[in-house]
Amino acid sequence: MAGAERVHGAADVERPVPLLNIANILTILRIVLVPVFLVVLFVDGGHATGWRIAATVVFAIAAVTDRIDGQLARKYGLVTDFGKLADPIADKALIGAALFGLSVLGDLSWWVTGIIAARELGITLLRFVVLRHGVIPASRGGKLKTLVQSFAIGMYLLPLPDSWSTASAIMMGAAVLLTVATGIDYLVQAIRPRARAHANPLSS
Repeated sequence: MAGAERVHGAADVERPVPLLNIANILTILRIVLVPVFLVVLFVDGGHATGWRIAATVVFAIAAVTDRIDGQLARKYGLVTDFGKLADPIADKALIGAALFGLSVLGDLSWWVTGIIAARELGITLLRFVVLRHGVIPASRGGKLKTLVQSFAIGMYLLPLPDSWSTASAIMMGAAVLLTVATGIDYLVQAIRPRARAHANPLSS
């Protein structure tokens, strides 16, 4: 009986999550698609209708992997520290590349790209600074921010008629507001573990 209990207990030991799993592979795929997207975006001067649609499709595929990898990681217990760190970095690389490309092509004001890029770069650096205290995973607010950014960018990428310009600007404005608001939230999250570590120096 005791032997059976020992075997049962050994079976209950939680196995480590493999680093190379489907969720992390999708995250890496999103990173790989970033340069592909930029190449397609700038083909033929960047304003040919067919190529703009193609660039939108590549961007959409990359953006969709963000939803899929997170769902798979949570559903099948594939959450890893690498995924927590790489997933938001992949999002920022894709969003940043799209904003930069649109600004270079003159389709989006540089101040919009500047605000979003500064926030994303700052939060990425912040994640590495607080890494010794723990990984800060992407929050629901951060995921909503990325979703709104993706929709806004998609509207700017597509060769839509001029009648859509106001709607596109409103969507991008919402993305900027969410970007700033979630940036402040991440800053608060980063300060808390550092404050606890300083308050309890022996715990580190």
